[in-house]
Amino acid sequence: MRLSKVDRELKQRARDFTDQVLVPLEDECESNSGLTPESASAAKQAVLDWDFHAINHAETDGGRGHDLFGQMLIEEQWGHATGALWDIPWRPAIPLATGTEEQKERFLRPASRGERRDADAITEENAGSDPTMVETTAKRDDADWIVTGEKWHVTSGDVADFFLLHTNVDGDPTKATIFLIDKDTPGVRLVRTPAYMHTFVFEHPIFAFEDVRVGEDQILGEIGQGFELTKDWFVEERLMIGARTVGAAARALDLSLDFAKGRRQFGQPIVAFQAVEFMLADMAAELMAAKSMLYRICWHAARGGADRKELHAMAAAVKLVCSETAGRIVDKAVQIHGGRGYMREQPVERLWRELRVDRIWEGTSEIQRMVIGNELRKRGAGLYTGWPSEP
Repeated sequence: MRLSKVDRELKQRARDFTDQVLVPLEDECESNSGLTPESASAAKQAVLDWDFHAINHAETDGGRGHDLFGQMLIEEQWGHATGALWDIPWRPAIPLATGTEEQKERFLRPASRGERRDADAITEENAGSDPTMVETTAKRDDADWIVTGEKWHVTSGDVADFFLLHTNVDGDPTKATIFLIDKDTPGVRLVRTPAYMHTFVFEHPIFAFEDVRVGEDQILGEIGQGFELTKDWFVEERLMIGARTVGAAARALDLSLDFAKGRRQFGQPIVAFQAVEFMLADMAAELMAAKSMLYRICWHAARGGADRKELHAMAAAVKLVCSETAGRIVDKAVQIHGGRGYMREQPVERLWRELRVDRIWEGTSEIQRMVIGNELRKRGAGLYTGWPSEP
């Protein structure tokens, strides 16, 4: 497989954006647990200047219209940056593309332009891997709906101004429904903003929704369609997690190789020691395998005719393999760096903390194994042992 000229240029432009815009912000983000308003404003303008806003949405909806393979090429390069600075370029949740024309005008298109920002609110204190356990409910009240519940780990909720809120109408999980809710709606309340292990350019607050009144026009899709819409979002996110973790692992390998060549002990560079050399070799080989899988599946998803069920099963394998591979690679990177690898001023230390969540959010590794296992039981191993044919 060879990248086309267009794909190569897109990938290089994403790398240049990372090196010129995102990486220079790493130290500030780590020191301040975020960016100053001035830096954040400049970075936002850079996203627009480089045409990296809403890469996952159609140009008619204000996005850049890249398919899943193009998005993967971009996010792989963004994944090199620490501090989750890859989240600065906004990528409105893909279910918004199913909205009505009115909803697109109110939510999606302003979000694509950077005038608004969305946040997915799914997880709760007692509902994570199993969304049927969601306790947030919506009940009819004349022409409106009354929404009540509490959502945890709402990534980028601090900078978002509206939510895609996963609810169960009348408390019935078969009526899972997504509501589009403005943050300034009466009854929406910030509960608290927990501190997390990683440094993230934005926060993951907890929000309460206390008898929030919304109109019928704020239902995304149909009543009962919420689980499928959320699953579509998960599929895209799992592939992009695969991309970003591969990019992060590639940076960890590059940094480790450079360090091992320059660090001298016992009169020679440590890269000459077989113990270090073998760690580097394992890192390179595992990265090569994960990257090959990522590229193959994203190409098949975007340009090879994968259907919805296939894509869900393949995305689970991508997230599982890429996130766990990256975790092993960055752990070796810290080991190779020795004491320096434990210093927060070192990118490998930050990557070690930041990559850990990729085995948890958007479905834990165990959930990905369940998805794969379900595919094996229902349809056999062909999806994983075969090779996709052209449509």
